[in-house]
Order: sequence, then structure tokens, then C-alpha cells
Amino acid sequence: MKILRKIFRFFCALLGAGIGYQAAWILAPPGEKVLWAPADLEIGNVQLFGIFLGALIGFTLFPLLTEQVFKGFMSLEKYLARFPTQEIIAGSFGLIFGLLIGLLIVFSFPIDAIPGFGVFLRIFINLLTVYLGVSLALRKREDIAAVFRRIPAVGTRRAPEREEKFTPKILDTSVIIDGRIADVCRSGFLEGTLVIPEFILEELRHIADSSDLLKRNRGRRGLDILNQIQKDLDSGVEIIGTDFEEINQVDSKLVRLAQNLNGKIMTNDYNLNKVAELQGVEVLNVNELANAVKPVVLPGEEMRVKIVKEGKEQGQGVAYLDDGTMIVVDQGKNYLNEELGVVVTSILQTAAGRMIFARLKNDEQKERTGSQ
Repeated sequence: MKILRKIFRFFCALLGAGIGYQAAWILAPPGEKVLWAPADLEIGNVQLFGIFLGALIGFTLFPLLTEQVFKGFMSLEKYLARFPTQEIIAGSFGLIFGLLIGLLIVFSFPIDAIPGFGVFLRIFINLLTVYLGVSLALRKREDIAAVFRRIPAVGTRRAPEREEKFTPKILDTSVIIDGRIADVCRSGFLEGTLVIPEFILEELRHIADSSDLLKRNRGRRGLDILNQIQKDLDSGVEIIGTDFEEINQVDSKLVRLAQNLNGKIMTNDYNLNKVAELQGVEVLNVNELANAVKPVVLPGEEMRVKIVKEGKEQGQGVAYLDDGTMIVVDQGKNYLNEELGVVVTSILQTAAGRMIFARLKNDEQKERTGSQ
């Protein structure tokens, strides 16, 4: 490594000597040549000084300058690596498009003929068209990506009859913090890509940094659930940087993103559910899924439950199934903390979930009455 550094410094000194000679020759053409100079090379005292000074600068400063430039490129590479690939591709496309438009404008009009300002005007037009091209491409990156997705790969054949297209599912903050989405993903019932916008991540970070202990715990739980989902699904999770700066509310941003991606929103938020449906966006509500997969209980079925508390009406007792379904038992108030047999009388489906109404079994009631 030391030998390579010395060789590199030697070449830097040669490069500096050449630059010093050219600079000295331009500044002060040689008059009287030095005696030992070759016949075909004009070297005077000024050029000799330029060669010596250039070699010294090249030997000492060029390696340091090269190292700083290399570090700058590495920092730029790390900075660009943080941008989503979709934004980089869209920005590059906009850059090329802007340059082409600028060149067409410059060559279509005699801008160079303007005395004194032609060159500066040409530079300004190119910079302006590049800025507009990149800015427009970044704003329309979703549309650009959609165009490229529709182009089939070269040399491949598509089989429409076997091709399956799954709608992306966009996760809301509430469904991430709830945590049941991780179990649903692990079960394999969800197909397609789970989309997590960066503004949802930012909201989770804000909640996790809250001074309120309850909010802070909820935010950290949400971040842990996201890490778990990423580990379970690998390529099935996509974090996108799409944001809508003109929209302040996170719910409105989710609806707009779902409209752009033709996706569905996964949420537990009742208000977001209704707003999204009004704007034509399909919603997947985990609470509705949980109610749908609960065991079906029919009137007349018998079961054994434990009365855990009193009901709202006189004489009622309340029990719960393993999945959290509430059972209201008529005349069950007198059997707190006891396990007894009941018969289902009716079932009520509400927005909050399913409620089961039951009564004591006849033999159970007789046995309890007789023992008293």
C-alpha cells in the first residue's frame, strides 16, 4: 500500500509539473532558454520555476485533493442511496427530458447572437428546463412508473390467462398499532404488496417520541409490529416516499395515495373507513375480519361459561368467550365467579361486535335452586 501511495504521488508530481509548465508558458513565454534544455523544448527561467512549483504542488496537494473528492463522491453515493429507486429513475428521466427541451429551444432560436448575454441566456434556459423537468418527473413519478410497468420485458412472453394481479394494501397507523395485522400476514391469507407510506412512518415516530407514556408505548409497539411484518413477508412490504405536501391530514393523504395506486386501505378507524368509501376507495377493516371469523353460535346451543361481572339490566350476568365475545346471561347475577351451563337464546350483531344472549339451563337452574 505504501509503494502504491508513492507511485501515485510521483504521477501527481509529473502532472503538476506539466500543468506548471503550461501555466508559466502562457503567463510568460520563454525568452532566453536554459542551457541544459533540449533543443525542441522551450524552457526559460519562468518555465523552470513553474515546473518546480507545479511538481511540488502536485506531490503535496493533489493526493489530498483527490482523497477529498473521493470522500465527496462516497458521501453523495450514501445520500442518493437513501432515495427510493422510483424517485431516482423519475429524476433521471426528468433530467434527460429537460436537457432535450433546453437544447431544442437554444438551437431553434438565435440566442447566441444576442451580444453580451447570449451565452448566459443559453445557460439559464438549460438550467430552467432541467429544473422543470426534474420537478415535474418527481411529482408524476407514480404515473411514470405505471407506464414502465405496462411495458413487457424484451424477449419474454406474457401469459394473460395465468397472470395474477393483486391490489396493493396501504396500512393505516391504527391497524399497525393494533398488531393483529401481523398475525393475518403470517397466516398467508393476504396476497399482494403491503404498502407503508413514509408519512405513516413519520406519524409512528412522532407518537413513539411523545411525552405521554401511553402514546409512547403505542408508537413503539407500532414500530415493532412493522419490523415483524417486514421479517415475515420479506419482499411483500414496500415503503414508499410518496407524499402530498398540499394535504395536511394523514387520512386524506392515505385516500389520495390509494386513488393513485388503485389500492385498498387497511384500517381500524371507523371515520377513515366511511370517508374512504365516500370517495370510492375500498377499505379492509380488521375489526370486520375479526367478527367474520368468530365461531358461529346458533340459538339453542349449550355451552359452559364463567360469570365475571354483573350486567346492565337487573339480574343479568356477563361472561366472555375465548375470542372476547360477550355473553349476557339472564339471571346470572347471583353466580359471579362461577362456571355454569347456559343455553343461547339470541344473537345480536352490532358495530362494536357480536353479543350473545343466553339463559341458565333448566337442570342447572334447578340444581342451583335446590342447593340454595
